Amino acid sequence: MWESKLEPSVISYNAGISACEKSKQWQRALSLLAEMRKSRLEPNVISYNAGIYACERCGPWWQVLSLLSEMRDIILEPDEVNYNLGITAYERSTGDSAGFPGSPQI
Repeated sequence: MWESKLEPSVISYNAGISACEKSKQWQRALSLLAEMRKSRLEPNVISYNAGIYACERCGPWWQVLSLLSEMRDIILEPDEVNYNLGITAYERSTGDSAGFPGSPQI
């Protein structure tokens, strides 16, 4: 009998991170992001979006900011969705619907 060895891919990691987000397991989502990097797979915007969604839904708001900063450090440009999730996470944690401290009021 032959044995097949399947290697994880960015797509399979993204699916796992997304599943963690849906099941409110933000710590596991972050673990999968870290595991991706250790496996020498480069997380993409979708990877970070899924991690950010997980933290926004049930994790600490500052972790969203950490992921946004990490994206910029590796030259992945956060998009409007990413930034909106950061604002939503902050508002959820503080009950402040005015946005980040020092942010312009529109």
